[in-house]
Amino acid sequence: MKTSASPSVFHHLMRAARAALAQWWQARLPQTDRLTLTQRNVYILPTGAGWMLAVTLLVLLIASINYQLNLGYLLTFLLGGSALVAMHVSHANLRGITLTLIAPEPVFMGAKAIIDVSLHNPRRQPRPAIALCVHAAQQWVFTDVTATGTAHVQLGWHASSRGLHPLPMLSAQTLFPLGSFRVWALWRPAAQLLVYPTPEAKPPPLPMLPANAAGAQAQQAVSRPGEPDGVRAYRRGDPFKYLLWKKVAKTGELISRDQVQLQQRAVWLERSQTGLGHPEQQLSRLCAWVLQADRQGWRFGLKLGAQEIAPDCGAPHLQRCLRALALA
Repeated sequence: MKTSASPSVFHHLMRAARAALAQWWQARLPQTDRLTLTQRNVYILPTGAGWMLAVTLLVLLIASINYQLNLGYLLTFLLGGSALVAMHVSHANLRGITLTLIAPEPVFMGAKAIIDVSLHNPRRQPRPAIALCVHAAQQWVFTDVTATGTAHVQLGWHASSRGLHPLPMLSAQTLFPLGSFRVWALWRPAAQLLVYPTPEAKPPPLPMLPANAAGAQAQQAVSRPGEPDGVRAYRRGDPFKYLLWKKVAKTGELISRDQVQLQQRAVWLERSQTGLGHPEQQLSRLCAWVLQADRQGWRFGLKLGAQEIAPDCGAPHLQRCLRALALA
């Protein structure tokens, strides 16, 4: 029993030691959204094929010395010189590139976040076979960077939970030209990803609250003939956020939402209205209600404990509510 358990314990300790060493090393890397690869942050080591080439060259050299083979010397030093040249070419292929991160858009939990990376080559030599990946996933995306040009790479990443998450460590590498050396660099982006709660697939209807004073005034308001409920012709002084831009693009006429009608359809959303006990399920239903109210053009407010967002509508208000749900 002891003999069979000891290798498992040893492997566990080795994995823990490697993980601790990697975490210590990665923590020393600066966080930045723009990184220029130089000799200080680019590393190089032989690949498995490179080590096999080194062993082959050693065997050829020993055989040439033993049998005094001039052609053996020629072949050995020719291959060795080619390997040395390939080492310098491989290192120069990655060195000098500038990596720039484009901040990712917020996503809902469970969806894949897209990390956009721009690679700029300031030199007159093209940079072929440059690969990038999320360091933990090791799913490489390859690209070629033209001379004095720019290439764009998109990487996918799934966040494990809602909230504000730091972006994962990224890796860049190249095996060009022979694949005998691996040149790589590690990059810790400073940007963060906001992950919203997953909206409930089939939420119940929005909770309706009694109309306020503005709603009573709205019931007495007389709409013009031919105008849909909550929609009217543009009047001077109407805020631009109340304009129906899709209808403006189709008809060419300025059409605005009726603010009085919108006030009549104002609702408050809070955890107690969901009828659920689990906090994450409550946030999921509130998220679905927020999206539903925005699609219907309603004015809605949000209450999350001590935090209260006054009723409003529009894209900025929607983003403010979704951010509050993500960080609740």
